Amino acid sequence: MPDRLYLSCWVRGFSETSMLKHFETLLGLFPYSKLASRGPVLRVRAIEAAEPPLIEREFGLSASAAEIGKAAREFAHEDCSVEADLFWDLWQFDGDWKLTPTPASVMCFGPDFENETGDHLRIEFGLDSRFLPIEGVEGSIRMGQSNLRSLLHLVTDIEQSLPVAKRQLWSESGINFAELLADTVSRLEVN
Repeated sequence: MPDRLYLSCWVRGFSETSMLKHFETLLGLFPYSKLASRGPVLRVRAIEAAEPPLIEREFGLSASAAEIGKAAREFAHEDCSVEADLFWDLWQFDGDWKLTPTPASVMCFGPDFENETGDHLRIEFGLDSRFLPIEGVEGSIRMGQSNLRSLLHLVTDIEQSLPVAKRQLWSESGINFAELLADTVSRLEVN
């Protein structure tokens, strides 16, 4: 069964004064979709994820990371989370392989925001199945590999651009994605 895939980052020197700078850097690194028909949506929540947004604003396709960060500044404090829902282009199979705008979320958690993992920055990549070969579907190894390369390229860019102290790729169910990938590939007898 598909599972949600996340990347969590803990940043050295993370504080209320630096959190939006790090969030903007992360947004600037994210490979925005060239095929999407909608721009990013910004949400800022106070205290915990169950709270209604203090702000919810949709941006145009050409919105910059600085523009999104500027809109968040008025509302974001140490007890807030800042989230941008956006799209990136991944290969997806729906009868045929197509490069498709795929939803993702980029999040930043203030030091006093109730956060189950304690991470500072997080990306929700969507379903892990987008990065795995699909048994019995021609081309799925190559397309899954292409999607995985996009994810790994982003992780490398993040590590080079932010003072990351720790990072973790994890799934909602707790299944180790690296082990799942290795198991899937070995089952399909791929070298």
